[in-house]
Amino acid sequence: MTSLSGVTLVRLLVLQSWRVRLPEPLVADIEAESRGRKISKSDVVRERLERAPRKRRRATSLNAIADLIGSVDGLPTDLTARKKEYLQDMGYGQRRPR
Repeated sequence: MTSLSGVTLVRLLVLQSWRVRLPEPLVADIEAESRGRKISKSDVVRERLERAPRKRRRATSLNAIADLIGSVDGLPTDLTARKKEYLQDMGYGQRRPR
């Protein structure tokens, strides 16, 4: 709480609880750090998560295949616009001889 010329400001922090399974070596490391710093294990985990670099998975995935985009010969330039026509031309969905 902070007091500002007679007005009291209250900061509420809403936390969510999660249950996570961790490998034993990581648990032992977190417990040792918790004991050494005299803080809760939750605080140790929270601090580690806050320090971890935030990655956007989608951007990383796109970067991983960016050099392949447009490199397949024989496909229409925009398959999303003409997929039904393309599939019909390729014989998809038609009865095959047995």
